[in-house]
Amino acid sequence: MKAIQDLYATRAEEFANTSLSHRQRYHFFSFVRLIIFILALGMAIVLGTWHWWAGLAFFMVFLAFFYRFVRWHSDIARKQAHAANLADINRKELNALAYHLDDFAFDPPRADVMHPYAADLDIEGAHALFQLLNRASTGIGRAALSDFLCYPADLPEILARQEAIRELSPQVGWRQELQALGKEAADDPAHVAGLRQWLEAPNIFAEIRWLTAARVVIPLWTLVAAIFVAPVIPWTLNLLLLLPAGYILQKTVRRVNQTHELTGKAGTILHHYAAMIAHLESADFRSAALQKAQLPLRSEDKQASEALKTLAYITSQLDVRYNAFAVLLNLGFLWDIQWLYRLEQWKSKYGIHLSEWFDSLKYVEAISSLANAAYNNPDWVFPEIIDACKLEAVHLGHPLIAPGIRVCNDFQLPSSGHIKLITGSNMAGKSTFLRTVGINIVLAMAGAPVCATRFRCPLLMPYTSMRTRDALHENTSSFYAELKRLKFIIEAVEAKGSGGHYPFFILDEILKGTNSEDRHTGSRALIKQLIAAGGTGLIATHDLELGKLEAEYGGALENLCMEVTIEDGKLSFDYKIKKGISKSFNATLLMREMGIRI
Repeated sequence: MKAIQDLYATRAEEFANTSLSHRQRYHFFSFVRLIIFILALGMAIVLGTWHWWAGLAFFMVFLAFFYRFVRWHSDIARKQAHAANLADINRKELNALAYHLDDFAFDPPRADVMHPYAADLDIEGAHALFQLLNRASTGIGRAALSDFLCYPADLPEILARQEAIRELSPQVGWRQELQALGKEAADDPAHVAGLRQWLEAPNIFAEIRWLTAARVVIPLWTLVAAIFVAPVIPWTLNLLLLLPAGYILQKTVRRVNQTHELTGKAGTILHHYAAMIAHLESADFRSAALQKAQLPLRSEDKQASEALKTLAYITSQLDVRYNAFAVLLNLGFLWDIQWLYRLEQWKSKYGIHLSEWFDSLKYVEAISSLANAAYNNPDWVFPEIIDACKLEAVHLGHPLIAPGIRVCNDFQLPSSGHIKLITGSNMAGKSTFLRTVGINIVLAMAGAPVCATRFRCPLLMPYTSMRTRDALHENTSSFYAELKRLKFIIEAVEAKGSGGHYPFFILDEILKGTNSEDRHTGSRALIKQLIAAGGTGLIATHDLELGKLEAEYGGALENLCMEVTIEDGKLSFDYKIKKGISKSFNATLLMREMGIRI
């Protein structure tokens, strides 16, 4: 871990120094640029006093060279911002090693309340698994990582992701370059959605075929009229020469507006997407999954990055319609129609590939995030996905708890027809242990390394009931919400899962919204039904009487516990899982410490 910290610290310092150097160069040449412009303007005036065309010619030539100088100067600013982003990325990784996640943004949860496990296992939201793992800079990349965590993959995809993560994990520089390029995009998923909608929309040139001819005829008509007609007729009649263009613009303005609305906002991010995809194109991947993601980006005709740059340029030209002179360009040369034609030509040639390019980019971003987690946690292990109905974990810990305070447990159970009933006093760690098992299953099914030194399991789908809440908009109490959740889980267990994934339930304090007698009776009935259905999972409870079910069901149910010791009136927790039923109680002591007289 010390070597990883030193690497991030060194890179942060180096990129910060590079950024500072670029900033200083930029400010110096800003002054130089101003001086050069003033001197050139003065020279043009001096030459103009000799002859006006000499001054004008000099100034026009100067502007051509000055434009290139301004572009070079602006490139220094871009390099400065890029180095600053890389320095920031490494500083944040240092914080991530210390489990300070506040620097890492997170999107609103994408999974709904009926998702099998997302809310209960802290997959999304603040201080959740997604925030710990995410290094995707684009909205589509973050969505892909969220899907990785919320929808378990099949066995071939899990193995493919593991291979890709192993390949990218040591490539710190390559991964951070991709991340930094993405940070410059500042994209919005709505922009990509607009592009996808534009791809599905019909082409206006296919519907109005004479537009193709009009885009050539009108500019020619403008030139001919300006040279031969306009000089010989009254100026008031010159406006009549613009009627053909005005008619065409009136007929097409609604469709042009719709197209510009769908594509114009995405134009600013396409340059950055192109840079990211160019970074993917240049990589020499070995793993099958990364090669598959890279394949759509390369073709004999044109690479995806170049095609995206072209699309970005076309959409930027449509933005000229906001310029004050756009009316003249449209009436004289059908500016909007010219660039709409090029836009639709681009769509006809490359549109079928655009979604594939975005899919490749978001997939690699998600893989890169998991590779970063593998690099930052060299003590984590890639799980072994087995056919046997058994889950085995050695030194299993919660990935969201810092290593210095994390308590790990060894754990195993058959993954078919077996329940572990966990009892324990308050604050003993039962709920945390449940989430530890569940969240590591989620990581395993995403193809990621898990927080353990050994982890073997079949394909599993967690189903949880831990944080059921009332739903005011449905006029539903928390107890009824829990019953609905339990029904959802029972149906999944009885259906034996789907897609080859065994259902694995995780229940915490079931039926807590009713009286103790009903809770005990209902809990017994639920456990019996789950056993009869061949269900497998974990149940945490304070109801010690449920422990007697072990004798009734033999190997189908086993009691585990997490104990607390009290020495000199002080509580001591070891957070270790043990066999048997809990024998410790601490509620009254905790109440006394809170000032409640017992």
